[in-house]
Formats: sequence, C-alpha cells, structure tokens
Amino acid sequence: MQFDLESVRSQFPALSIADNGVRRIYFDNPAGTQVAATVADAVSDCLLKKNANIGGYFASSIDAGQVVESARVAMADFLNAPSPDEIVFGQNMTTITLHLSRSIGRMFNRGDEIILSQMDHDANVWPWVLMARDLGLNVKWLPFNKESFEFDLDVVDELLTDKTRLLCVGGASNLTGTINDVATICAKARDAGAITYIDAVQSAPHVATDVQQIGCDFLVCSAYKFFGPHQGILWGRRELLERLEPYKVRPAPEEIPGRFETGTQSHEGIAGVAAIVDYFAWIGDTMAQDYAGRWSQFSGRRQALHAAMDFLFDYERSLAERLIDGLMQISGVTVQGITAADAMLRRVPTVAFTHDSVAAAAIAESLARQNIFVWSGHNYAVEVAKVLGIYETGGAVRVGPVHYNSREEVDELLTVLASIVAA
Repeated sequence: MQFDLESVRSQFPALSIADNGVRRIYFDNPAGTQVAATVADAVSDCLLKKNANIGGYFASSIDAGQVVESARVAMADFLNAPSPDEIVFGQNMTTITLHLSRSIGRMFNRGDEIILSQMDHDANVWPWVLMARDLGLNVKWLPFNKESFEFDLDVVDELLTDKTRLLCVGGASNLTGTINDVATICAKARDAGAITYIDAVQSAPHVATDVQQIGCDFLVCSAYKFFGPHQGILWGRRELLERLEPYKVRPAPEEIPGRFETGTQSHEGIAGVAAIVDYFAWIGDTMAQDYAGRWSQFSGRRQALHAAMDFLFDYERSLAERLIDGLMQISGVTVQGITAADAMLRRVPTVAFTHDSVAAAAIAESLARQNIFVWSGHNYAVEVAKVLGIYETGGAVRVGPVHYNSREEVDELLTVLASIVAA
C-alpha cells in the first residue's frame, strides 16, 4: 500500500492550526514533534481515571500500575528489548543520562578511559565529561570527517585500549543528520571490554531500532521526539542494570527497573508512550505490510512496528532528497551534512544549512513570520558546531521534516527561503 499522508495528518490535531489564516508548517521536529490525538487521549484518560501512585490495593492504583507495565511492554516491542523489565522511564534522555552516569561511574577507577563522540548532542557528552572530571578518568574523542560528515571506524580501533571502560555515541546526529554505524562501533567496544551507551534520541524517530542487533549495553531515547509526550526511556542490559548500584531513596524498589526510577513517575506521560507505540503499529498494520517480510524473525506488534519504521524512513528520505536538492540550488547555501544521492540511506531527514551572508537566526526568524517553524543555532550539538566552525558564528538553520510533512511544505519552505536570502 502507498503512504496515505492524508490519513496520517488527520491523526495530528496541531497540523490543522492556522494563525491569522496562515497554516503552520512544522519543521522544528528534531527538537520535538507534534503528538497524535491518541496520545492526548491516553494522557487524559490516565489523569482523569487512573490518577494514583502505584503499588496500592485499590482500583486507581492497580490501573496506574497496568498503565506503566503496558508501556514497558510497548517500548520493549519498539526497541526489540529482551524483557520489559529492562525498560526504565524518566523525565527525558538528558536527565536519565545525568542520573545513571553516577551509577555507571562507580564501576571505574582513576586513570580509566572513556571515549566520547564529537558528533553528539551535549546530553551524551557533558554528563560523561563531568563524571570523568569527578572520578579522574581520561576522555578521548572520536572525531568525524568534516567532508563526509561520518566517522572513520578505523579510528575507533586506535582509540580503544585495555583502559577503555565506556564508549558513548549517538545513533544519529541532531545537527548533521548522519546515521552512525553503531552496531559496528558497539562490536569493537565489546571486543575491547568496554560498555556502550547509545543516544538514540534522533535515530529512534526515523530508524527501526533493535537493541539486540545493535549489541549495545544502554540505549536511551525521548518519546517527544517521536510524536509522544515529554518522556524519557532507557533500555539497559539486564546484567548491567542489576550490577549497578542505584542512587535512590531507601523505600524505593530494589529490583529493576524500579530501582532506577527516582520518585513518582509521570504515569500520564508513560500512558502516552504506549499510545504512540500503538500508532506506529497502526502504520505497520495498515500501510507497511510489504515491509513486514524484512522482519520475519518478529511477529505481532513487534513486527508491525519495525516494518512501519522502514516504511516511513523511505517516505522521509524522499522529503530529505527534495529538501537537500532545493537547498543546493539556492546561492550562498551550504548544507552541513550528507548530500550525495547515493548516501541518503546514511542520514535522517534532519538537515542543517548555513548561508554565506545571512545569519541563521535571521533566516529562522524570517521563516517564522511566514509560519514556517525551524530552529537555528548549535542546537546543543556543541562539539559538532565547533568542528564545523559555526559555533561562534550563530550555528546553522535546522529543518527537520518527518512523515506528517508533505512535499508541498518542503517546496514552500524552499520558495520562502530563496526570497529571504535574496532580499
């Protein structure tokens, strides 16, 4: 079946909003997507009918517990986790990482080494730099090629030593859009005896995620990047979650995953996570049947989810190609990421660009006046922006189409952009 954009857009009430008669065009998606109506319904239902702490004997508490457990199962399906018990909920990826870094750091000794990536969002950089500072660890940096916008994986071999204890890398860059070969990187780290921590915040909304195939030890993402509520999710390998010492209050659970879920969680946010997973399954069941064969090792919702992600990736790739082709036709524009037609499989549709005479913030502001929403700046990709030489000059304009965007919206952005930079 072909992609039914009209049916998809009908699931997202925000897409019908107009301001003074001008429709909104959401290309700010890498920072946070709009939510499906089913997500809002699930959040509302939880708040209005299941609003209680978990662990009690009464109906609302039992219902709240079922909300959390069903969401763990849903995210285990989404990530192909071996067990729902390995799914940990938290406020967002950054908060989860800062919290868990304290437990992970207790496994290391002064003089040990960690490897961080120069392509990552600061949420997968600075928590580990702070940990290294506090514990006397040595930080090594995995660089990326400024021409190809990709890692040279041979450099990973050069960085790994018998002192390496941790390697942190993103599934995809939130600025350049590059999809990284995290499975190969994790295999190299595993052979060296190092733990791997994958930031999938930017890859999970676009790429089918299989933690068992990746072979990582931890993978973390945020549901508001893939059409859900403001909610963070961590998958951790069971043996490591059980081995780590949690930072928690004494009455909190001793068992996983509760031992890492500090305080009362946002049950309504967790309810919304389950709802957005079911939305993807709906895509898989109604539009992506031809892709199911790629995931014949799965069945049921797990198969539908992964088929849906492959299906949506192909549509989003068409948007990215259209956007990049158009940007490259505008004088003065430089795309800060992969542009080759034969390399589109190695990037998500997040596209950053600079102009040689118009500042990124000025472009973003001018687009906003036309109700076209984009971000500008370094977008928390501090190391990336520094490597590209744009950190001190205002960063880049970031345009992030997703599967609810249309080709016509891409064309409108390009037309307006051309007039802005020509003015």
